[in-house]
Amino acid sequence: MAARAFITGLAGTTLTADERGFLRDTRPWGLILFKRNIEDRAQVAGLIAEALHELGSEAAVLVDQEGGRVQRFGPPHWPVYPPGAAYARLYDRDRELGLKAAWLGARLIASDLLPMGVNVDCLPLADVPIPGADSVIGDRAYGQTPEKVAAIAGSIAAGLLAGGVLPVLKHIPGHGRGNADSHLNLPVVHADRATLDATDFAAFRPLKKLPARRHRLCRIPSPEKIALGNDRSCGFHGLRSRATRNDVPGDNPRSDSRLDRVRWLADG
Repeated sequence: MAARAFITGLAGTTLTADERGFLRDTRPWGLILFKRNIEDRAQVAGLIAEALHELGSEAAVLVDQEGGRVQRFGPPHWPVYPPGAAYARLYDRDRELGLKAAWLGARLIASDLLPMGVNVDCLPLADVPIPGADSVIGDRAYGQTPEKVAAIAGSIAAGLLAGGVLPVLKHIPGHGRGNADSHLNLPVVHADRATLDATDFAAFRPLKKLPARRHRLCRIPSPEKIALGNDRSCGFHGLRSRATRNDVPGDNPRSDSRLDRVRWLADG
């Protein structure tokens, strides 16, 4: 059976017999790891190897390893990486220093991930936060101007690729100005088309050649603005995926059903 267009998660640190059957029968395109799946390097490598035995060696294995607040792999077995805002501060002092630090941080993350079998990192972000927006992005962002955000995001993507790990650009133009955490509620974006085009989309466009993009849902009230929420507005032609509401903080699955193990749905 050919791989199907979704990415799944697992319930814990070992692969259950039920999960083996699920992977074998449904053949998802890939697997995404969360903190609930992680103990130490040997355990993670073993879990991935078992999953790939059912999925095939070419399957994608993903994780959200940004640094700062979003770091699935952490102490004592992995180092702490800085949030995106740390690179932004360096960039403000010395542009080239900030970009080199961002590249190196991502390259080091890749050196942690690939030996265990994790070949895709949901990084970088191109969200442009604004004052008063929900703090879900906050210090994860690389700045508040599209030029700066795109430059640092590009360096991080290049660092991951240099280490053999595929970057996934996230989240979606407008998400940085959302009024809610999209893990929990549906954000509403009230900016007009000209504002979105000059800021949010401007950060994503320079990154349009990256191979994959992940997005979260938000609502933009007018039909004209909704039309902006497609990849053609950014010139993007790669793989696009959508995070489901099952992807919630705390890494606890809402149920043990097979449907609730589906983390992402490919969307085009």
